[in-house]
Amino acid sequence: MKIEVYISQLLYRYQCVTVPGFGAFLTETHSAQLNESTNSFFPPKKTISFNSRIKNNDGLLANHIAQAEKTSYGFAVSAIAFEVTNWKKSLEEDGVISLKNIGELRLNSESNIIFIPNDQTNYLSTSFGLSPFVSPMVKKEIFEKKIEKIASKEKDVVLLPTNEEQNRSTNPFLKYAAILVLALGITGSIGYPLYQNQIENQTLLVEQAVQKKVQNKIQEATFLIKNPLPAVTLTVDSASVETAEPTMPYHIVAGAFRSEQNAAKAYNQLIKDGFKARMLKENKHGLFPVLYGSYATMREAEQAQKEIQKGENPLAWILVENL
Repeated sequence: MKIEVYISQLLYRYQCVTVPGFGAFLTETHSAQLNESTNSFFPPKKTISFNSRIKNNDGLLANHIAQAEKTSYGFAVSAIAFEVTNWKKSLEEDGVISLKNIGELRLNSESNIIFIPNDQTNYLSTSFGLSPFVSPMVKKEIFEKKIEKIASKEKDVVLLPTNEEQNRSTNPFLKYAAILVLALGITGSIGYPLYQNQIENQTLLVEQAVQKKVQNKIQEATFLIKNPLPAVTLTVDSASVETAEPTMPYHIVAGAFRSEQNAAKAYNQLIKDGFKARMLKENKHGLFPVLYGSYATMREAEQAQKEIQKGENPLAWILVENL
């Protein structure tokens, strides 16, 4: 059974997916990024990391496989264990295993597992359909057209003969020709600067249209990112804010029981032993988790886990609550 398919499905919905006896895949959300040097825009995404120290079965993967395959929970646990054995064997023999849409796991010189994530898959569901975007640079272009200069008035004017009869017969027409040449000369001297000014104005209009189009594209992309969900207005009681407890999503689990009565016994015993124990409500897997305690950061939870594993329970494990 290729369990990486089910791991990939769970990574879209959960922050931590544990493979019992092997390790856990953790996700971290990153905001949108803009690389100004390359004009590249990257949408928000989830990146994946791997922690080989989190190995205890939290029931998430096994229950998901059991529901998807329409089989029992026990069979799903056995299937996971069989696949983990194959993974470890491949790592020992080949030094690498490849998990589709997740990444590669390799052994380094110290026999530690190194994880190389697959950057092609974005596990952030709110970014579905968004892809990296590269905007072309807006370049200024100057359109110039060469215009032939009109000959000087001295070259264009026709010298008239001195014969009186010829002057009398052709003088009116030559006058009109001279006036036309002079008019062309004046029009050329005035029209050329006007033509240059018209070219510059048209160029400016083209540049403004291009910039406006690019700006609209950027605003559309920004709107999709900044407004993925409709706004929600919440009314918060000031008294409840003052007494609210800090968020503690990292729990050290002493055990998970199908019987609420057994879970209550374990909880009472932990309280007697001096722990700040908690008993969570029944989860969707039908289990009642009993906790040694809860912590605000993973670092605090890991430190407490080490102490508990040394003195109390070597099988104590960390449950990361989906934020």
